[in-house]
Amino acid sequence: MRNQLPTRVSQDSVVIRAVPLLPLVAFLASCQGAQPVAPKLDRPLYSQSAAAGLKGTMAFTSDRDGDFEIYTMNADGTGLTQLTDNTGLDFGSSWSPDGQRLAIDSDRDGDSEIYTMNADGTGLTQLTDNAAFDFLPAWSPNGKQIAFVSDRDGDLEIFVMNADGTGVTQLTHNDSFDFNPAWSPNGKQIAFSSDVDGDQDIFVMNADGTGLTQLTLNTTPFDRDPAWSPDGKQIAFASDRDGDIDIYVMNADGTGVTQLTSNTNTDAFPFWSPNGKQMVFHSDRDGDTEIYVMNADGTGVTQLTHNEGFTDFIAVWTRRPMAGLAL
Repeated sequence: MRNQLPTRVSQDSVVIRAVPLLPLVAFLASCQGAQPVAPKLDRPLYSQSAAAGLKGTMAFTSDRDGDFEIYTMNADGTGLTQLTDNTGLDFGSSWSPDGQRLAIDSDRDGDSEIYTMNADGTGLTQLTDNAAFDFLPAWSPNGKQIAFVSDRDGDLEIFVMNADGTGVTQLTHNDSFDFNPAWSPNGKQIAFSSDVDGDQDIFVMNADGTGLTQLTLNTTPFDRDPAWSPDGKQIAFASDRDGDIDIYVMNADGTGVTQLTSNTNTDAFPFWSPNGKQMVFHSDRDGDTEIYVMNADGTGVTQLTHNEGFTDFIAVWTRRPMAGLAL
C-alpha cells in the first residue's frame, strides 16, 4: 500500500494536491515572503471593468456542489454549466486547441488519472491508468499531445503523451518537484515550475525535454503557474516575492518582470484570453477563492464568480475563438 493519501491540501487558498512526496507539503507550508524585485503598480484595487463584452468560454474547478467538479461559464461570468458530477475530485482542466474537448485530472478510480471529455461533459475517456498520481494536464497547441505531471518515477516529473493516452514519454529527470507544464503557442517549448535550485522557479525546455533554461531566479519560496501569452512573447506567473502571492508577467526570456496585482491576499493561476488582452486568475480577496479577470496590464480587475463559502479556481480560457465568435 502506498504511504500517502490521495487528497489535496490548501496552502494560502491555492489548492495543491498532497503528493506521495510529503516534503512538498512541508515545503509549501514553509513559504515566507521576501523583498520585491519587480516594480509595484500604484493603482486602485478595482477600476474600469475588464469583463465588459468578453466572449468565449472558461472552464474552472469548484466545490460548490460539495466536492470539486469541472464547470464552464461564459467569459463574462454568465452561463454557468456543471460538466462533471461524481463523488471523486475533478481538477485541472485544459482545453483542446479547437475548444471542443477538455483534459482533466480526476481521482474517480481511486487515484488521480488524466481524462478527456467533450466540452459539454459527455464522452469521458480515461487516458492514464496506474497507481501513480497523474495530474495537471496541458493540451499541446496542435492537439496531438498532452503534457502532465506524474509521480510514477518516485517524484513529480513532467511527462507527455499522445492525445489518446499512448506514447507516454518522461521529459524531466531529477529528484525535485517539476509541475505546472504550459506549452508555448508554437508548441516548441514547455514552461514549468521546479524547485531543482532549492526554491520553486520558472523554467522552460524544448518540447522533447532538451534545452532546459531557468527563467526566474530569486530567493523567495516560489514562482509558479506559468502561462504563455498567445503571441508567445510573454509569460505570466504567480509569485510570493513581495510577501504574498501575486500575478506577474515577464518576457519569454525571463527579462522585464512586472507585477500586475498587489494586495495582501492570494492571486494565482493566471491564464490569457485568446486575443492576449486580458487574463483570468483566481483570488481570495473577497474572503473565499473566486475567479477574476483583468486587463493584461493589471487594470480593470473584475470578479466573475460570487460563491460565498466555496472555492472557484484554476480557470482556463478557450485558446482560440469558439465557432461563430470573434474575440
